[in-house]
Amino acid sequence: MITVLESFEFNRNKILLDNMFSLRAKVFAEKLGWDVKTADGRERDRYDDFNPLYLLYTDPCRETVIGSLRLMPTMGPTLLHDVFAETIPEGAHFSSPNIWECTRFCVDEDRVTGEEATRISGLLMLAVCELGLKSGIDMVVANFDPVMIRMYRRIGCEVDVLGRSDTLGHRPVCLGAFELSPEVLRAGRGRLGVVGSVIAPRVPLALDQAA
Repeated sequence: MITVLESFEFNRNKILLDNMFSLRAKVFAEKLGWDVKTADGRERDRYDDFNPLYLLYTDPCRETVIGSLRLMPTMGPTLLHDVFAETIPEGAHFSSPNIWECTRFCVDEDRVTGEEATRISGLLMLAVCELGLKSGIDMVVANFDPVMIRMYRRIGCEVDVLGRSDTLGHRPVCLGAFELSPEVLRAGRGRLGVVGSVIAPRVPLALDQAA
């Protein structure tokens, strides 16, 4: 299942977060060769200081992060506006409490097979939809390499490609929008053979247990 971490849970999940930052360095710096900063084998940027939500796919013991992504509201600083503004079509605005940005989407393909990696990607996107519907979010925007479009289609994730830039690096960068709706959630669950929530119950704090 998918673990959702909010800012108030970061301190008691430092090992999981460290594991996630290590995976991000492995995928984005080592494998993809992105121009990202790493330190001690971890990739972390300034947007991690803005209390984002992290969605983590872990092993059953919640010790190893196999896939992850980051969600942030578009009302604050985002990679889309600060780094990938060239991909925003003229006249479009993506600053709304109902629109969130998805970044640092990755799966450890050295740990899982291609087919399993695809399923994990689908489960992460299903969790985004589920979480969004509970939180009043009806759209997620993301920048990605065009090759990702094939992966999104394989997992049944409908993406509306809104813009593209060929001048930001060695590879083109697309901007896509993902609708979050009950219909999308039902279709995703059906395609993946999932019944019910893919999000793991929150582990209660000591104060919660005492109450």
